[in-house]
Amino acid sequence: MFELPEYVILTRQINETLPGKTIREGNLGNTPHKFVWYNRSHEEFERLTKGKTVGQARAKGRWLFIALDPGYVLLLGECGGKVLYHSPEAKRPPKYHLCLTFEDGSFFTATTQMWGAMELYETGKEQERQYVKGMRPTPIEPEFTFDYFSVLIDALSLAEKRSAKSLLTQDQTIPGLGNAIAQDILFQARLHPKHPTAELNPEQRQNLYQAILSTVREVIDKGGRYDEYDLYNHPGKYVRLMDSKTVGHPCPECGSKIEKMQYLGGMCYFCPHCQK
Repeated sequence: MFELPEYVILTRQINETLPGKTIREGNLGNTPHKFVWYNRSHEEFERLTKGKTVGQARAKGRWLFIALDPGYVLLLGECGGKVLYHSPEAKRPPKYHLCLTFEDGSFFTATTQMWGAMELYETGKEQERQYVKGMRPTPIEPEFTFDYFSVLIDALSLAEKRSAKSLLTQDQTIPGLGNAIAQDILFQARLHPKHPTAELNPEQRQNLYQAILSTVREVIDKGGRYDEYDLYNHPGKYVRLMDSKTVGHPCPECGSKIEKMQYLGGMCYFCPHCQK
């Protein structure tokens, strides 16, 4: 599944490649998928996108917003799979869930493996969508300060018992983070996934905050995670320190064997010595 770094990378690449292209034909794909969420019929999507010009894209959390001028926004969110640009001479993928074909013959496709939203809104209406409306600041925004982060932890700790993993992965409390990137954030912060947020001391809070910023920045700088692909179908170069492939191998810091456990609906990978 794409997380915040991958959406940031896709946004940058879309803004380098697609603005100014005029849509000759838009369609909602050739492969039915009950977990792809559309808000338009095939006929409506084709009619509304025809003749539109691609404007600027932006990312927020796990959502990608692409302006289709005049008057519309294409919203892709919570997706896993591939979002690709294809040159005019390229062959169309055998399966896809959305395709925009441009006047110059190039085209743009989105294909998801698990689930995802592929929706078209009148400009401004996309802000009313569930999970977009009222979204908290993300780690790439100026509003995501340490003071904001600390107040957020206090508020959550008063309302309910939360763990470090829960803070990073549940309810999009910190939009854009997911289980994959959370593993390395917790390792860099030297926190066990089950560590209660209410028991984070000032140093641990600062360490966790810095680990969020530095890990997100590093994944972006390396073009995304190694098992995700950018707009040009190139895999990222960020190799996770803590994932299924490192279980049983030495921790890069202390040499202890990396362990795994099931927790909060997914696997956690951690060093039992560094993350007590």
